[in-house]
Amino acid sequence: MEFTFDLEKNKEKILEFKGFLSDHKDMPGALIPALQEAQVKFGYLPREVMEMIASGLDVPTSKVFGVATYYSQFTFIPKGKHNISICLGTACYVKGAQDILEEFENILGIKGGETTPDLQFSITDCRCVGDCSIAPVVVVDEDVYAKVKKADVKDIIQKYSLEVECVDN
Repeated sequence: MEFTFDLEKNKEKILEFKGFLSDHKDMPGALIPALQEAQVKFGYLPREVMEMIASGLDVPTSKVFGVATYYSQFTFIPKGKHNISICLGTACYVKGAQDILEEFENILGIKGGETTPDLQFSITDCRCVGDCSIAPVVVVDEDVYAKVKKADVKDIIQKYSLEVECVDN
């Protein structure tokens, strides 16, 4: 899935970010702070922003892409309004977390690490949420769902879909 970065919509953020780049241009090791700042400001690292970083810091674009792809903290797709995190730690996995992950993927039409085209949902997996007694665990934004079953997935998604519809109307 390809997401289009809207330059016009982000015009103000881009101007602020270019100021950040200008202030840090001569600072040794400015590339990682620039990538971090861009991700905070834009929510992800679109190609256009990485090219801006290369130009603003006077480094090759290949170096910017190389550093950004090396570190797992950086993402190249926008995150959805609601982040669904499925624990795949040992206790959760043994109790069916993989099936739950696959059910979220099937219903939303995306894979782990992806975002729905409407930018409403992202799916991520994690290794442990720290409470194996309630396995399998799903966390949506800040809401924790304990002892989730595959049959619960549709209702969980629906709760946040209704929330989106209510806000939009």
